[in-house]
Amino acid sequence: MADLKNKRIITAAVTGAWPKKENNPNVPMTPAEICEDVYDCWKAGAAIAHLHMRDDEGNGTMDTNKFRETVTLLKEKHPDCDIILNLTTSGDIHADDELRVAHVKELEPEMASYDCGSMNWLHSGLFINSPKFLEDCGRIFAEHNVKPEIEAFDPGMIGNAAYYLKKGVLQGPLHFQFCMGCANGIPGSVKNLVFMKETADELIGKGKYTWSCFGVGHSAMEVMYAAVAMGGNIRVGMENSVWKLQHQTKQEKFSDSRNSLQRGFWIKIQPIYRSYWYNCFIIERRTSYVKRNKDSRQGYSIMETLQEVPVCG
Repeated sequence: MADLKNKRIITAAVTGAWPKKENNPNVPMTPAEICEDVYDCWKAGAAIAHLHMRDDEGNGTMDTNKFRETVTLLKEKHPDCDIILNLTTSGDIHADDELRVAHVKELEPEMASYDCGSMNWLHSGLFINSPKFLEDCGRIFAEHNVKPEIEAFDPGMIGNAAYYLKKGVLQGPLHFQFCMGCANGIPGSVKNLVFMKETADELIGKGKYTWSCFGVGHSAMEVMYAAVAMGGNIRVGMENSVWKLQHQTKQEKFSDSRNSLQRGFWIKIQPIYRSYWYNCFIIERRTSYVKRNKDSRQGYSIMETLQEVPVCG
C-alpha cells in the first residue's frame, strides 16, 4: 500500500446510464463509440475505465452482449491498450440480480462495481442491493478473480463494507469509490468527503484500503481537488458531469482546452507502469507536466478532463 502514497489513479467513466446526445453530443452510446473514447482516455492518462452500456434506444442496459462487444472491440482494435476495465453491475435498476452479474462471470474483468447498500434513486425509484445480492457478488467476484470497487453513496455503505469484510464476503485491502453529490446520497462537498474518509479510517482502518471519489455536477471540481489534496484518487467522465458544450470536434475542444490554461499550478505526473493483482493494484504513468486551469468553463469532453486533472501531488 505504501507504493500508492505518491501516486494518483484516474478512472474514466465515459458514459453512464442516462445522459444522451441531446444532453451532450460527446456522450458515447454504442460499443464502437465507447471503445474509442476509452482508448482516447487511456492515451490521455486514464488507468481505469468504468463502463456502462446502452441499448439500441440509448437507455442503460445490463445486456451481456453489449459488454462483450465493447470489450472485444477494445482488445481487437487497440491491442496496445492495457487500461484496467471496471464493469458496472448497476446499469439498469430494473435488471434482476442474475443479469447484473452475468457479464462479470463471462468476461472476468479486472474490476466490477459493488454498490454496498440500497437507496432511493433520483427521487423516482429504488436502487436495490439486497444482503443476498451483496453476498453473492462477493462470492462471484472472488471466484472469477475480479476486484470489487465498493461504491459508497453514504457513510452507512462504508459500514456495510466493514461488515462484509469481517464476515469474509469481501477480502482486504478494500477499494472504495466515494460517490458524492448523487440525488438521495451524501452531498458533494469537502466537508462530507472528509467525513467519508474519516468513517472509512475508523471502520476499515487507516492504510488498510484504497479510495477514489467523484462529485456529480456542480460538486465535481470541489470534490476532485479535495481528493487529490487528501491523497485519494479520482473519477471523471460523462457519467457524472454532463456539461453544455458547443458542437466542436474533439480536436478543437482539446485545442481550446490547452489555450485556456492561463492560471493555475504545475502538477507532476509520476512515471507509470501498469501492474495488477487480485486484492491490490498499483498503477503509474509516464512523466510529464500539466498546467491546471482553475477558471470556470462551460464544459469539456472526457479527454479534456483527463488532460487537465492533477494526477500526482
